[in-house]
Amino acid sequence: MERPADLAAAIDAAAEALVAVLDSVASRHQVPPTQLRVLTLISSRPETNVNRLAELLDVVPSSASRLCDRLEANGLLRRVADPRDRREVRLVPTPAADTLLRELAERRQRAVQVVLDRMPPRAQHELLVALLAFGRAASEAVPEPLTDPAVQTA
Repeated sequence: MERPADLAAAIDAAAEALVAVLDSVASRHQVPPTQLRVLTLISSRPETNVNRLAELLDVVPSSASRLCDRLEANGLLRRVADPRDRREVRLVPTPAADTLLRELAERRQRAVQVVLDRMPPRAQHELLVALLAFGRAASEAVPEPLTDPAVQTA
């Protein structure tokens, strides 16, 4: 079976539509998207400190620290000493942050389900099979850098 010429474009358009659905749910929260991203990152990486967060966000440590200051002021983040090295400070989401992320995930899933319910069952099944295959293929290879090599300097 030959691959349609516009498959990558169709996937890109579908990804944009999915992001729009997910963003519409996230925009109902009082927490800005960047702060939600920080909470998501540190929730999935318990060993994260400000320097590692800065690397993950591709920002300078002072910017990451200011983001943490805002999250801490809103009761969504705590800074705790690492038990192995008290000079290190870990970033830990608070129970309020955990609740926020859980509720957001539930709302996002419900929003996606609304869209899925507009699709015929067979198309839903085909989408599931395709997404599982896509996920497997994506995890097997390290993606190439998205930057143009001609722009990079030696």
